[in-house]
Amino acid sequence: MKCRHCAVPLGLTFVDLGSAPPSNAYLTEQTLHAPEKWFPLRVLVCDQCWLVQTEDFSRADDLFDAEYAYFSGFSTSWLAHSERYVADMAARFALGGASHVVEVAANDGYLLQYVKARGIPCTGIEPTAGTAAAARAKGIPIVEDFFGARLARALAAEGRQADLMTANNVLAHVPDINDFAAGFAVLLKPQGVATFEFPHLMRLIEENQFDTIYHEHFSYLSLGTVSRIFAGAGLAVFDVEELPTHGGSLRVYAQRADGGRQLRSGRVDAMLQRERESGLFEAATYAGFQARADRVKNDFLAFLLQAKREGKTLAAYGAAAKGNTLLNYAGVRPDLIPFVVDRNPAKQGKYLPGSRIPIVGEERLKEARPDCIVILPWNLREEIIEQLGYIREWGGWFAVMIPRIEVLA
Repeated sequence: MKCRHCAVPLGLTFVDLGSAPPSNAYLTEQTLHAPEKWFPLRVLVCDQCWLVQTEDFSRADDLFDAEYAYFSGFSTSWLAHSERYVADMAARFALGGASHVVEVAANDGYLLQYVKARGIPCTGIEPTAGTAAAARAKGIPIVEDFFGARLARALAAEGRQADLMTANNVLAHVPDINDFAAGFAVLLKPQGVATFEFPHLMRLIEENQFDTIYHEHFSYLSLGTVSRIFAGAGLAVFDVEELPTHGGSLRVYAQRADGGRQLRSGRVDAMLQRERESGLFEAATYAGFQARADRVKNDFLAFLLQAKREGKTLAAYGAAAKGNTLLNYAGVRPDLIPFVVDRNPAKQGKYLPGSRIPIVGEERLKEARPDCIVILPWNLREEIIEQLGYIREWGGWFAVMIPRIEVLA
């Protein structure tokens, strides 16, 4: 396999998590009785541009199909984050009724609803039918297609260039990252700006967040590598912020290299220096990650088996992609975790891919009254603990597994 950015042959392995089905390929009562597609889940590192990337086995249109069930709008903390983002961008870049905002991977309209509420014209680009329909129901114009240079040229020809383009948690999801980045240089107005949010590779390594690795994530990104990719696409990075979302993310600001007016912030060079000091551009940094992932897997299994021996009842919360990575890597099945609770009605009544654990609504939790709830989306632990605080009425407690097992009484 060759690097998706610079085409150098890849030989450095970051981690091998065995094999798994796509993390958002939830099963129905009908498909539960059919074979599943499993793909190797191996991550490689380019020792030239330092792009960390999954080995090629599946296509984007196989992963993000009409049945794709990730809806952003079910997390209250993520909605609050998105509303703050819109307020901050409107103020910083003087966006108003004469502006145009384009969001790539608009999902269910979770963010553009706040743009629309301010009277700012907007367009969402979203390839998955279910989430696109949810966004349209909010009155948001949606282009139902995958984004890249082709679509950007078509929209620009229609006069739909953008003052602000936003791409939250999608840069890692695109197989052709060069073409994706090039589309922003086409669709931005000459003085337009684009922002990209993505989980930071530095935090993934530091905090052992191996469960954020799954097939829908083609890339695991640092500022240094993203800056290089953007430069090749005609974009220039001018600012960066650290965010607490998704276990530690970056928000990268970029503009067209041929016309942008934004001054480069000192935060860019400061973050690049931190990445160099953390060893992100050295092969040795990636060598020990496999053992750390294996340790969590083994401790997780020991925790579940011990609870079963002691007669404790368990459940999981959050039918999240990261949870599917952990469950399938550890080989967990319904005999150890009989059900997982999720607020998203599109997931309820289905089964997790691979583990085939049933997904249920919150009422099942109140009926079963388990002793322990394993929080799979650990990045939302505070929100979930507050939401489910009533389990303490029957002596219930919480646990998270990443970066290590932690029991939360």
